[in-house]
Amino acid sequence: MNYQNERPLLTNRRSFLRVIGGVGLTSAIAPGYAFGFSSKKQAASGILIEASNFENLGGWKLDTQHYQQMGGCYLLAHGMGEPVENATTTVEVPEAGTWHVWVRTRDWCKGNWKSPGQFRVHVNGSPLDSTFGVEEETWHWQSGGSIEISSAGKVEIAVQDLTGFDGRFDAIYLSQASSPALPNDDLVELTGWKDQLSGRVAQPIREESFDVVIVGGGMSGCGAALAARSQGLKVALIQDRPIFGGNASEEIRVHTLGIHGHGGNILEKIDTEHYPNGDALAKEDQKKREASMAASGVDLYPGHIACGLEKKDNKITSVEARNAQTGIITRFTAPVFIDATGDGWLGFWGGAEFRYGREAHTEFNEAWDKHGDLWSPEVADHRVMGTSVLWNAEQDNQRHFFPEVPWAKPVAKEHAATAGEWYWEYSDNDLDQVKDAEKIRDHMLRAIYGTFANAKMHPKNATWKLKWVSYVGGKRESRRLIGDYIYSMRDATERREFEDAVVVEERDVDTHYQRKLTGEPVDFLSKALFYDTGGQYFVPFRTLYSKDIDNLMMAGRCFSCSHIGLAGPRVMNACGQMGIATGYAAALCNKHHATPREVGKTHIHELRQLIGFEEAQS
Repeated sequence: MNYQNERPLLTNRRSFLRVIGGVGLTSAIAPGYAFGFSSKKQAASGILIEASNFENLGGWKLDTQHYQQMGGCYLLAHGMGEPVENATTTVEVPEAGTWHVWVRTRDWCKGNWKSPGQFRVHVNGSPLDSTFGVEEETWHWQSGGSIEISSAGKVEIAVQDLTGFDGRFDAIYLSQASSPALPNDDLVELTGWKDQLSGRVAQPIREESFDVVIVGGGMSGCGAALAARSQGLKVALIQDRPIFGGNASEEIRVHTLGIHGHGGNILEKIDTEHYPNGDALAKEDQKKREASMAASGVDLYPGHIACGLEKKDNKITSVEARNAQTGIITRFTAPVFIDATGDGWLGFWGGAEFRYGREAHTEFNEAWDKHGDLWSPEVADHRVMGTSVLWNAEQDNQRHFFPEVPWAKPVAKEHAATAGEWYWEYSDNDLDQVKDAEKIRDHMLRAIYGTFANAKMHPKNATWKLKWVSYVGGKRESRRLIGDYIYSMRDATERREFEDAVVVEERDVDTHYQRKLTGEPVDFLSKALFYDTGGQYFVPFRTLYSKDIDNLMMAGRCFSCSHIGLAGPRVMNACGQMGIATGYAAALCNKHHATPREVGKTHIHELRQLIGFEEAQS
């Protein structure tokens, strides 16, 4: 299903796009900070303290997942039911007197119960009267009243979590005005206002030049970076999280599946052992992956959120990314780019065709009569495979208390468990895996806390306590960028051979549906359907570059495929192979001054030789 009306369009003339909260702003000249910001609000004279800039996070987590949806990188009190240590920072206040305080926050689970994400703010050791995280369900500025500051100079701000259940805040604002007009819903105004008050607006945008720029640091992006670097390219790898690995990282903890194909020498440096999903053994694989990336010679940019691009003559010429902590923007130029974001952000921003949802089974002959609509529908729809949030608990010889969580019960219902698995997954036809990512993640948190609370009601579980709950959602499917070929179910099940094959896999075609569709009471558990392909199948290079943007390749789950076509090669080692193919292709683009399409038509044998599909010619 195609949603082209949602994309921000860039013309083929030279133009820049800055994306703020899903809103695309275009310009004919390179933008600085505060692009599109025209506010003359009195609030510009106050003091802004961004959550991401706090000097000491304490036990709070810096959550960067939803920057494009809500306009910030917020701190999250993810304590699994136990209040986390205070986040603290200092700020310079220019004069003594009465200062009014606002906090940008939300009540993430509003209802007829005590709000789960409550917290307080202390100024110079004195708590404000207000409790935060208890008002509106959406992001907003909540008033904290006023406080008297006795003298100018450094003031300490401390944010105290009261519950351990994922309270969150994006920023704190101090003002001598009692009713400042604060930007909120207009994320362009909000971001420009933040850039102005932080002083970033006075800085030039730093520019860096590379042979290839890769956005997305999961298995696909890491594979692409290592392959490109092995050919001597100057490579930038931009990742929005502080560590690399994506779904395989210690933040999400899904073990890698699929085969290495011809990419074993690269994938063995970044993949995982077959540990139980959610296990702490993921930390050991993370150490290996981080060491491999650090030693590779790739220019690494962890903690950087892509936020825009420049396009000229149907080519991307630069990509912008913000440092998640400082807000500083870097502009990355290169002759070729690789979208390994999973959500297809570069293609989406650049106006490339993409698909989201399930195709009608007649489009690619993808029906499986045994499972009917659960496999592939008669009419295209918005359903996709969902997001998982993994978790586990542990048992010792002591009794452990777990709080009552009435706010989680509407999701958990009567379900009880002491651990999750891959099938703890949420997708809804009315929710978008990109736009509604925060809501989807939060739904899974309610499922986890509610089911564990149910389990704790049984005396046999008195000695169980939560050990680890992820707060980063592991997505399976969202946007799929369209290339010169759309990979479908029959390519895998008929094991079609391609002259431009660059990836090999043998895992069953494996798609998921929510069990609620077949009558189960809860909506956060899925079931997998496996279609045996009978052996190895291949993915052609034509699925790994955009048909619309001349110098954009894609690797991973945003490659060119149907919904069912994704279900086989979506596993991480196959995605890593895609990354390797695009990394080597980037080397040939530089070597031959060619586009990816030209590499596929004119230099495909050389590409396949680099990968290992063909013997090098003597």
